[in-house]
Amino acid sequence: MTPHLFNELHWNYWKTKVFVSAVQLDVFTELTEGPADSAALVDRLGLNERAGRDYLDCLVAMGLLRREAGGYANTEESAAYFDRAKSHAYLGDVMLTEAAHLGDDLAAALTGGRSREGAASAREFYANTYADADRTRSFQRAMTAMSFASGAALAERLPWERHRSFVDIGCAEGAVGVHLLRRHPHLSGIGFDLPGARAGFETYVAAHGLAGRTVFQGGDFLSGPLPAADVVIFGHVLHNWDLDVKLALLRKAHAALPPGGLVVVYEALIDDERERNVVGLLLSLMMHLSLPGGYDYTSAECAGWLRETGFTDIRAEHLAGAEAMVVGCK
Repeated sequence: MTPHLFNELHWNYWKTKVFVSAVQLDVFTELTEGPADSAALVDRLGLNERAGRDYLDCLVAMGLLRREAGGYANTEESAAYFDRAKSHAYLGDVMLTEAAHLGDDLAAALTGGRSREGAASAREFYANTYADADRTRSFQRAMTAMSFASGAALAERLPWERHRSFVDIGCAEGAVGVHLLRRHPHLSGIGFDLPGARAGFETYVAAHGLAGRTVFQGGDFLSGPLPAADVVIFGHVLHNWDLDVKLALLRKAHAALPPGGLVVVYEALIDDERERNVVGLLLSLMMHLSLPGGYDYTSAECAGWLRETGFTDIRAEHLAGAEAMVVGCK
């Protein structure tokens, strides 16, 4: 049993927001004269430079635009119904009459250059989140929901019999660790997160009868080392940060591991062609617009970062739904 149906409904909401905002921004009419490359189209639409490519690639993955001659072009259907200049059956006005409110905040964020969360950095966003107990618990529960299916898959996809310990970086409630501990009785774990996550973690772990096999360790991975373990897990963590921080965290993981230890990075990894995994592209768009510096990435990009930070025997593998992992060995 998985929450796949409900996740699909959630992402359908976001697909609708992207579609409605594209009608509001007249993306399809802007392409009436033919294909345009990314830089030109982002400029003509007045989009945030960092988020613009992800936004346009979302439209490709959703089947609303296509790639042609190194640029973006309307599909036959988009031109027929949403190009104001050519359409004899324009549907944009109907769409905006019924659903304009769904795209307003996204269109404003794309063209206004201001974070949807109002935070100047990911560090500020997390400081604000963990400063409030109710907001912290809500955020932790959301992370459990996002990680649930991948955590269950992760418990089956690694050679856990070769390892005795793990540390889950940015553990939230500790849901991934619970999957691992229940499936592999020989394992022990550490949940590493900001100190404000402790209460939620300990409550969740105790409810599953695992308080004796995993501990919470509070800290700030930006300013200190990572706890030592046989396997270091980054789930939905690296996409919050810019490239310099991504690389710094992977170097810290390398330092925390013994020879033969593993680093595991899992996200809704974008497909290398940037045209199929719409959830990965939507998440990257959300990161761009919510956490300045953050963005999602392809498995090939992640593998390159692992090589750069000293890892070998790198592989990528699908986990569940839109999510996949990249694994490297020290």
